[in-house]
Amino acid sequence: MVNEQVKKWGELEGKDVLQYTLANKKGVTVKILNYGGTITDIITPGKTGEKGNVILCFDSLEGYLQKNNPFFGCLVGRYANRIANARFSLNGKVYQLAPNNNGNTLHGGIKGFDKKVWDAVFTPESASLQLTYKSPDGEEGYPGNLTVTVVYTLSEESELIIDYTAVTDAATPVNLTNHAYFNLSAGSDATVLDHELMLRSGYYTTTNDKVIPTGDLVPVKNTPYDFTSPKKIGKDIAATGNGYDHNFVLGNNTGKLQTISTLYHAASGRLMETATTQPGVQLYTGNYLDGSLQHTPANIPYHKHAGVCLETQHYPDSPNQPAFPDSILRPGEKYHQITVYKFSVK
Repeated sequence: MVNEQVKKWGELEGKDVLQYTLANKKGVTVKILNYGGTITDIITPGKTGEKGNVILCFDSLEGYLQKNNPFFGCLVGRYANRIANARFSLNGKVYQLAPNNNGNTLHGGIKGFDKKVWDAVFTPESASLQLTYKSPDGEEGYPGNLTVTVVYTLSEESELIIDYTAVTDAATPVNLTNHAYFNLSAGSDATVLDHELMLRSGYYTTTNDKVIPTGDLVPVKNTPYDFTSPKKIGKDIAATGNGYDHNFVLGNNTGKLQTISTLYHAASGRLMETATTQPGVQLYTGNYLDGSLQHTPANIPYHKHAGVCLETQHYPDSPNQPAFPDSILRPGEKYHQITVYKFSVK
């Protein structure tokens, strides 16, 4: 125990896995591991003042190390989401990646950024945690030595600000996000189907049977994918088949921070607003959760649709889709994106 805001969670590959606690004066607490930059807790008050953790989590490092951990709360990279056929071509060369998802590569490969112990600089007085990871050339098949820095900050306005930067010495795809599963009921509801979602997106990217974009941008109007006005996540979910697992186009080509969604749970009064500089967001409704995960708090099972992810990102498979926004980082450039999750009650 370094102090009350730093707790040892275990060891991995000879390194200490530590949990850092960020807190503000409004009673919001965020806990983050240096393993995978994983958010384990976002504890916020509801409208009657009761506090609860609004993300799905595990109660120990063993939970996060289990083979079927569905990326709870972690930083995802070098490339979040899917790359078709686990390969891409760049500057005339074909790069082969690990096919870890139906022949495609998902969330950085077999051992992505979510499975690394990051270097940490903790500044408790400003409720800030800086994490750095240096990804060597060739790691998981990606070119270039990439240095990634992610800063988590909890503001007094109850904003969890995630600031991502990266630099490289060779051209490489970069797409970083956080994979938190939100349930604003803090566990009182087994699913998020009653949560109201508003998403400022007029188009989504259609996918094939392996969840790879076809390249088409389809209007959401008069489809189950229309969240331009707030509606319950469960309202049209049956019409999607298994649930939502789609990239929504944000039309954000300026790189400016824009509020793109609101998520509201009426019973608790909790409201979460998401803002980002990114061009897309993956809406994922925990379709593959089946109650089998171990090391959950109080052993409560997480079943299908127990949480919802809003993964701000570049579009999936962008390295193979020239019409999509460019996701290649080149030497001399800086990758920079900001995503903010703001918590309140109404």
